[in-house]
Amino acid sequence: MDRTTLLQRKSISVSDFRCTAVKGDTPFAERYASHSISYVRKGSFGCHCRGRFFELVAGSILVGYPGDEFICTHDHVCGDECLSFFLTPELVDAIGDRPEAWRVGAAPPLPELMVLGELAQAAADGRSDIGLDEIGQIFAHRFVEVVSGRTHRPERAKVRNRRRAVETALWIDANSHQQIDLDGAAAQAELSPFHFLRLFSGVLGVTPHQYLLRSRLRHAARLLADDARPVTDVAYDVGFGDLSNFVRTFHRAAGVSPRKFRAASRGMRKIFQERLALH
Repeated sequence: MDRTTLLQRKSISVSDFRCTAVKGDTPFAERYASHSISYVRKGSFGCHCRGRFFELVAGSILVGYPGDEFICTHDHVCGDECLSFFLTPELVDAIGDRPEAWRVGAAPPLPELMVLGELAQAAADGRSDIGLDEIGQIFAHRFVEVVSGRTHRPERAKVRNRRRAVETALWIDANSHQQIDLDGAAAQAELSPFHFLRLFSGVLGVTPHQYLLRSRLRHAARLLADDARPVTDVAYDVGFGDLSNFVRTFHRAAGVSPRKFRAASRGMRKIFQERLALH
């Protein structure tokens, strides 16, 4: 099994797993070290756990409970791939430590979970502006709701908490050129990452990471329009650590590349006129 750690935070970590087993390999027992949910994005495998046997295919969820023993088998297709989220007990308590959910062993392909699993994979691949830790917590929370068969109506935020969300948004915007993660923003709001994520998203309609990226894009647009510094410098100055990621993200938002945006801001209006004509 090849494992690549994609993200490591205090409350959640994310890994990419690619199975290297071949037919005929002898299965062996393993033990879960923490709560986990693994989204099967490719292939299939079997799993013995808690006295039951599960066949998992693309879209299924393998669910881990601390201390449980499990055995994976590969009787049909080899080469499965999973995106796995590992949660601390504190995060599980915040999300909902419901035995009926966390001890199911596995969940079949469910539409409510598959769409979030694909969004999580897009975030892992850099194709989405949502944070991988954010979608991991959203994914876990939705998993508990769906599998336990219980849902909760979102609570209306009190004035004090709404202010917390707004003030933290202002802080994110003012410091968007720096590296800001969910834990850091939550600490600024003096809330746990899980509760902060729910509060911020509920009040402002976007996740903290989405707001961070959009702040960076807004600052970049201002620099591209008002400043002569190279596009590469603009990308790094506003907080993007990778030029190609900046160009891709900016193009997705603006509909044109940073260079064309700069040209349009300097009088070449036909660039946006041509863009609008395509729609």
